[in-house]
Amino acid sequence: MVRTMDQPRTRLVSWISAFVCVALTFSGAVVAKARVAELADGGMVATRSSWASQVGADILSQGGNAVDAAVAVGFAMAVTYPSAGNLGGGGFMVIHLADGTVITNDHREKAPSAASRDMFLDENGDVIKELSLHSHLAAGVPGSVAGLLDVLEKHGTMTRAQIIQPAIDLAAKGIVLDRDMAEGFARRAEAFAKYPASAAVFTHDGKLYQIGDRWVQKDLAATLRRIKDKGRAGFYQGKTADLLVAEMQRGGGLISHQDLLDYRSVWREPIRGTYRGYEIISMPPPSSGGVLLVQMLNMLEAHDLAAMGYGSAQAIHTMIEAERRAYADRAQHLGDMDFYPVPIQQLIDKKYAKARFADFDPAKAGKSEDIESGQLAPESMETTHASVMDAQGNAVSYTTTLNLSYGSKIVVSGAGFLLNNEMDDFSAKENTANYYGVIGRQANAIEPGKRMLSSMTPTIVLKDGVPMLVTGSPGGSTIITTTMQVILNVIDHQMSLSDAVSSPRFHHQWVPDRVLVEPFALSPDTRKVLEAKGHKQLLDLGTRFSLGDANSVLRTDRGFEGMADPRNAGTAMGVFKSAP
Repeated sequence: MVRTMDQPRTRLVSWISAFVCVALTFSGAVVAKARVAELADGGMVATRSSWASQVGADILSQGGNAVDAAVAVGFAMAVTYPSAGNLGGGGFMVIHLADGTVITNDHREKAPSAASRDMFLDENGDVIKELSLHSHLAAGVPGSVAGLLDVLEKHGTMTRAQIIQPAIDLAAKGIVLDRDMAEGFARRAEAFAKYPASAAVFTHDGKLYQIGDRWVQKDLAATLRRIKDKGRAGFYQGKTADLLVAEMQRGGGLISHQDLLDYRSVWREPIRGTYRGYEIISMPPPSSGGVLLVQMLNMLEAHDLAAMGYGSAQAIHTMIEAERRAYADRAQHLGDMDFYPVPIQQLIDKKYAKARFADFDPAKAGKSEDIESGQLAPESMETTHASVMDAQGNAVSYTTTLNLSYGSKIVVSGAGFLLNNEMDDFSAKENTANYYGVIGRQANAIEPGKRMLSSMTPTIVLKDGVPMLVTGSPGGSTIITTTMQVILNVIDHQMSLSDAVSSPRFHHQWVPDRVLVEPFALSPDTRKVLEAKGHKQLLDLGTRFSLGDANSVLRTDRGFEGMADPRNAGTAMGVFKSAP
């Protein structure tokens, strides 16, 4: 085919992605340098935290499997990456076992039993700004501890003490703060100052922590010890539960002792799809990620993205239009399937995708105001992601969150962990946007005990039944499109893992009708072609912002490649069967 001027060649991607990393560095963002993938033959861990990656790699080197390593990473990130790693939040885990079993664990937070449909509305029926984000009412019942312990008990091989002790040591002995964490504390110092327990954790006697300071978390270490000693009873009962409920009562929150006792993680069947001969395994509701990922891939499968060329106007246009339609369906149909009849099988059916994309015009942008959710037959931004593979064939894709960075900014006094603000992920009012700009309807309305809709998309891609790629990302509503672009980069554009993760990204989510664009994602010619097609709002994020943090692992003929997204200060660490 003839390649037009707006179609950058795939062989230039390495240079472009490296240049993006350098530009982000000079702009003052957290990226330190361009990266290449790590390589090892005995297993791989990729996370946002170098300490957590080291903990996971150590577990693998001690004979633990990928599940053991992922759970240890989860507890370690509660210590070393407090803006998203957590004991007070929730998450999702997609697991592929060596025997071929595939399962997911849902430990998403739940609405307290005293929650109500209109709890964030005023007497006029308007949303009370900030109440679902920065108050004790914003907290859902935490699920991380229950989920991690359930996963370990069912599919791990090591003891609870072996898995949690590294996190205890990190909290009790302290970690030396790097620039990323010290600057993160400083940026949110004003918010932390509103809560004495938060100020006590994130400042040193009221003074800002500096790069190189040792940060010790004694209360969090004690909370972790109770979990190590008593399991879920060490968190959902006893002293930790008393401290959490006292915090609720002090601040007007809703979580009760009974809410904590009643919390259970849920084992769910994964969302399964196929794309060009690869099998896609992802998370079901209350995550919208797996459904939308498979739906978008189904729409794109009939279009030769590889022939269009990576970064070409035609490829980007086609992907935007698939995203536009999928996110319209999200608003109408996605929610907690324990409370709402989510039409999963219809949404991920290839025939539905063909019908949904039938009005796609290769020459013209659609208008979100003209695109509603698809008609179905009746049927009964701070998060973090970790990817793990081991040499036995086990793979884990794990995404966990407090919602916004550092959640509600409220530390539970005496317990040392932050409260989430996940209640904002419900639809406080129909067709009213949440923090991430996405809207929802009845499917995601607030109900007691219900799990709020999420965009988290932990995903495992299989080739011939064997895990090939483990990926996922933080980023609120941009999680799903970030995950999709990493997969397309690997499968369609045959990129190395370094390029697939590093390459510039873009995002569209139906409403608002705009395209968010990272630096260097669009060449000047590509931008002109897209604008001529009708994509008028191509909004550059600038070099201080980025889309996603896709820490990923890829199995190749050479072994395991691990790539920590260069947009942030993560680390990939491998394990060798013998000394390299």
